[in-house]
Amino acid sequence: MGHGMLVDHIQGTIVRAADFVFSPFDWGRVAEPVGPAMGAQRVTLLVVEVAPGKAWRLGWALEEENVAVVFAGSGHGDVTGHRTEIARGSALHSPTGRTLELEAGDDGLTAYVWRTRLAGNEPTGSAPRLESELWNTETQLHGFSGTGEIAADEKTAVMNFLFWPGTGSARLCLHCGIQDPGQTFNVHQHPESEEAFIAFEGDGQMYLIDRWHDVSPGDVLFAAPGVPHGTRNPESAEGRFATCGGPTPFDPVLYARAGVSAEVKQ
Repeated sequence: MGHGMLVDHIQGTIVRAADFVFSPFDWGRVAEPVGPAMGAQRVTLLVVEVAPGKAWRLGWALEEENVAVVFAGSGHGDVTGHRTEIARGSALHSPTGRTLELEAGDDGLTAYVWRTRLAGNEPTGSAPRLESELWNTETQLHGFSGTGEIAADEKTAVMNFLFWPGTGSARLCLHCGIQDPGQTFNVHQHPESEEAFIAFEGDGQMYLIDRWHDVSPGDVLFAAPGVPHGTRNPESAEGRFATCGGPTPFDPVLYARAGVSAEVKQ
């Protein structure tokens, strides 16, 4: 399934979209490329494919936080009564104590859903942001030089912060990395966070542990705490390479590098 397996612990893995194992339901099907079965302790990542006219629901759960990104198709999303139209690139945040529903339109809907359990001591926002899109540029990180595991590339990518402490998120975050041809989001690691992110648009490369891997849209990267990872778009590419996801729990270092507060907005 991946790369870098130890006896009792997976340092990191890249799961190809073609290798997802789905379970069928009357509303569609679901896969779990990242979760307890492969050693993840802090984050679970689902791939949810909803059939045309059907709906997928994640029931109310105390001390759980969820984020969904629409990968294909369109329809409507609902976060406990907050209903909105969704399409490719739309993102929803379901804070603790909220339900999450994805209803597919005539062309069906595919979404990636990040789930985490709160530790119980996190501050929670009183009015957290519930919807956004990957291309939201209001808060960004520029010029990220990594954390020193390998030499940094000077042509750096930009990262959009969509759900993060500044929008009232308690534990999960959602970032979108935009890499134009020749740009890199430099290799780094998170000391206390698991990282799960996907290739959303374009063919590019993901760094994991000790080397670069070619990836295509829908592929998933998982990195355990302390494991180096990064993304880049080769100089020879014809279009941009976009990724989305984030460390769980969120890593304050990224916000410090962007010059914004890592405190949860109340």
